[in-house]
Amino acid sequence: MISLVLVLVLGMLGGFARVPYVALGPGPTYNTLGQVNGADVVQVEGQETFPTNGTLTMTTVSVTDDVSLFGALGLWISGRYALAPREEFFRPGESEQQVRDQNVKAFQDSQTSAEVAALRYLDYPVKVVAAEITKGSAADNVIQPNDRLLNVNGRDVAGYEDVRAALESTKPGDQVDITFQRESARQTARITLGKVEDRPTGFLGVLPVDRADVPFDVKISLADVGGPSAGLLLALSIVDKLTPGELNGGLPIAGTGEINDQGEVGRIGGITFKMVAARESGATTFLVPAGNCDEAKQHAPEGLRLVKVEKLDDAVTSLKALVAGQDTPTC
Repeated sequence: MISLVLVLVLGMLGGFARVPYVALGPGPTYNTLGQVNGADVVQVEGQETFPTNGTLTMTTVSVTDDVSLFGALGLWISGRYALAPREEFFRPGESEQQVRDQNVKAFQDSQTSAEVAALRYLDYPVKVVAAEITKGSAADNVIQPNDRLLNVNGRDVAGYEDVRAALESTKPGDQVDITFQRESARQTARITLGKVEDRPTGFLGVLPVDRADVPFDVKISLADVGGPSAGLLLALSIVDKLTPGELNGGLPIAGTGEINDQGEVGRIGGITFKMVAARESGATTFLVPAGNCDEAKQHAPEGLRLVKVEKLDDAVTSLKALVAGQDTPTC
């Protein structure tokens, strides 16, 4: 009788007791050339586009929280999932909603970077805008978010790095002229630079970012996706839609990779699970950020060709090579 009670107690504990881990596994995949819920994932409005075919599939990782002891064991034994400390994904005192909001913000930022990288690759012009203004800084109440920066301290601004370069020789208390455009009005203001700790140069308080300067709109319609790692595939889809021919030659291509507005592809997490998701979606080629190559080649599913990518240019060149039956950089 006592043994039966112990078994029942242990069973209840295993079924209801939560462990401080999350389960990681293959997540949903999305063809960025296709549609989700009846809407094109990548939409270009106000500019001629060209037909696409095949797939450029972005991959994700599923994160399962609130896992029971038995549930965790079952997921781990399946070989399809891995367990990771919950604190790696949820910081102490941080709510699940806060984490979701951060992931959504990261995905939105990746969309913007993908657009700028793609249009820069296609030789469209870019502009520099104020993305954020530090409250209480020299620029506060003078510059507003989305103002276009034209000239800082006598230096014309063609890229966000020009803003930093224009302030390199300044010190706190210096006055500089800032020329900016708000909507259609061009304005110039004289600003007294502030000071921040551990920074010898004057502090303006503006976060400058590059944005595409084009007379058309690029929209990404993809909800319930978080994180920055869709950037590469989104950028490739924009390039594909704005250029004649099929960038992938109609082949089933998948991949992952964070991208910045210069087109540089960064390392991401969960590559093992993303490759599984890609193969299960029917992909035969997977675009791998160079920083993930060592891990990827150790865990690549059978039948999945790995292509190493460092920049958007590399990805485009490799896709063209694949279509032509030529060799590509590999992991």
